[in-house]
Amino acid sequence: MEQILKNFTLDFFGKGKHKITPEKFFGMEDAILLDVRSKEEAGSLSVKMEYHSNIKSVNIPVNEIPDRFGEIPKEKFVAVFCPANVRSAIVYAYLLSKGFSDVRIMEGGYSALTEALKPGKVLKAIQE
Repeated sequence: MEQILKNFTLDFFGKGKHKITPEKFFGMEDAILLDVRSKEEAGSLSVKMEYHSNIKSVNIPVNEIPDRFGEIPKEKFVAVFCPANVRSAIVYAYLLSKGFSDVRIMEGGYSALTEALKPGKVLKAIQE
């Protein structure tokens, strides 16, 4: 964990190496959207991605990550999602400490995700 923290320099954050936009994420070949909201939050407003065959959406609440991170494939790109990116940032650093190298925080929380899922953008993503 110490080395991970040492890598979090101005250059790292300034270049946005810790995040990914929804639009860029939706264009990925084979990826996981890791929803770290509580079960109650995810059950109230789910993000299924069932029409995006290149993305699998998984809900593992932040408090369950230590016991369930083995369910997240290390060989796939992982975008961590929560409304305000607080829990996402915690899980992002935790996964890096567990050897995940291809993990990013979904930039913009709810507003960016819902903007990227507007009808025209969904149609474009499905057609591509």
